[in-house]
Amino acid sequence: MARASCRRGLSWGAPLALLALSLACSPDKDATPNDSEQSSSLAASSTSASSQATTAASSSAGSVGGSTATGSSDEGAGGSRATSATAGDSAGGSGGSRATSAANGGSGGAPATDGTSGSGATGGEANLGHLTLYYLDVTEDQVMVLDAEGGPPEVLVEGEGEGPDGIAVDPEAGQLYWTNMGNPAEDDGFILRSNLDGSDVTTIVEPGDTFTPKQIKIDVDAGKLYWGDREGMQVLRSNLDGSELEVLVTIAEGEAARADRTNHAVGVAVDPSGGYFYWIQKGPPNGGEGSIRRARLEMPTGEDDRTRTDIEVLYSGLPEPIDLDVDVDAGMLYWTDRGDATINRAPIEVPDGQSAATRQDRQILVDGVDTAIGVWLDLPAGHVYYTGTDVVGRVDLDGDNDTVLVRNAGVLTGITGMRAP
Repeated sequence: MARASCRRGLSWGAPLALLALSLACSPDKDATPNDSEQSSSLAASSTSASSQATTAASSSAGSVGGSTATGSSDEGAGGSRATSATAGDSAGGSGGSRATSAANGGSGGAPATDGTSGSGATGGEANLGHLTLYYLDVTEDQVMVLDAEGGPPEVLVEGEGEGPDGIAVDPEAGQLYWTNMGNPAEDDGFILRSNLDGSDVTTIVEPGDTFTPKQIKIDVDAGKLYWGDREGMQVLRSNLDGSELEVLVTIAEGEAARADRTNHAVGVAVDPSGGYFYWIQKGPPNGGEGSIRRARLEMPTGEDDRTRTDIEVLYSGLPEPIDLDVDVDAGMLYWTDRGDATINRAPIEVPDGQSAATRQDRQILVDGVDTAIGVWLDLPAGHVYYTGTDVVGRVDLDGDNDTVLVRNAGVLTGITGMRAP
């Protein structure tokens, strides 16, 4: 049964009144105990409370990897966090085909010059509605909110949960959902929900009903949540209230299998119209064993989560992929890779004559993103939003116009957004 928390976030009134953001806030766990193995020493070294945003505008479309990651390594079933890890050079693949996006007639916001965030969008993009971003800070177990058109971030929910990692928004119901990893050695992960103003924080998936929940996506029309479970080695879904919990895929079982990080499910995406869900199995830190997979939303007749035969491997041999989103209309996958500190894309389908292991059509959109974790697509505006240690950034779908919206932000994980009139 769901339980309501007595803590409340900022009381801003109606959910769509998230426009007056004024505080600067602090530091971020897939950075986890394992992915959120951002150590307490890393958290302590992160700048507290003053989320000073600066600008970095750099384009990196189809560039070669090779940046060095300085984020956490992803050690062990225990709950301790590593203080640092170094990911070696890793060459990026060649540029993939260009994704299409809805015409918007306007440009993205300009880079920041005043230590806060970039200016708002102009022209047709402004007609798409006002964009509010929500992201997670593991350092203080916080849900953050940011006006994407300018202004500093603000704490929306503070001290609720343990190891927040993935976040999703339901604009119609005015609610946020976020996963909490708990202690990976204890099988005590859980999922929380709140109103968009941060009030009424409620546990919808109880501790122990999911092992180590990671990135999460929502199918609003079907009323379903989807998430990866790292130490649980599963992909799961439930109703929006946490009921009817289902295991869609069991990758492996047992302690020995749990120690093999190629079995760890993290990022997820869902294509309801096409009838697919997608997920990442990340592999060891910068180990070149990460993969992106998909299966049908409808279980094959006579099969179950352990025996299903419809699983496709779309990409393998990746450094250490984490979060995932999909542009179905353009046929493109977008993901973060903590191993080589990059934001990436590639066509969904394996090219003719190639395999998941031999394809070389990965395009690096942004490199040098320390502990790259969260990714979210704002397709109407043609933008990719991403997080890493200390940064919230935005880049065009094709890799142009990389802009830092917030810097010195803490240890960040999941990100999502919502447009409102």
